[in-house]
Amino acid sequence: MEEKYAYIEGAEQPISMHPKKFALWLFIVTVVMIFASLTSAYIVRQAEGNWLEFELPDIFYYTTGIIVLSSITLHYAYYSATKDELSKVRLGMILTSVLGFAFLIGQWYSWIALIDRDVFFVGNPAGSFLYVFTGLHALHLVSGVIFLIIVLISSFRYKVHSKNLDTMEMCVTYWHFLGGLWIYLFMFLLLNH
Repeated sequence: MEEKYAYIEGAEQPISMHPKKFALWLFIVTVVMIFASLTSAYIVRQAEGNWLEFELPDIFYYTTGIIVLSSITLHYAYYSATKDELSKVRLGMILTSVLGFAFLIGQWYSWIALIDRDVFFVGNPAGSFLYVFTGLHALHLVSGVIFLIIVLISSFRYKVHSKNLDTMEMCVTYWHFLGGLWIYLFMFLLLNH
């Protein structure tokens, strides 16, 4: 009889994940597939010719710095949440939200810079791809900023702390993913331009 209990106690626990986190990961995989197919199409279309070469707007360097800085401030907020330092959580979330808005404004100005260089959505495939890349990323970043604001509001309602980190962890995962995606797109454009 004791052997039976010893066997049950030694049983491995199944791997489990919060259903919302699982859904987030499925969404991230979907976004990766979309951008992988777009970057593949970019390379194939570039090889066909009729490709306008132009310099990327300098503001892309600034927006890249902004997105990296926003990941640092969000990680600061997350680390503070694990220590139950709620004022630091709020500060980190506010800074990250402001930087997220700054990134979106920077993307808008990058489109203005492209128009000033006579690069339009219609006309040349190189410009079209650039608008699609930045526009799709900005669309996903809008959803990320909304997620940041939701977590910020939750922090003011005392719902973000060391014993309740699921929503915060999902926000951090998604935001870091968006930052990594932008860095990938920017490096891809620099190397394939």
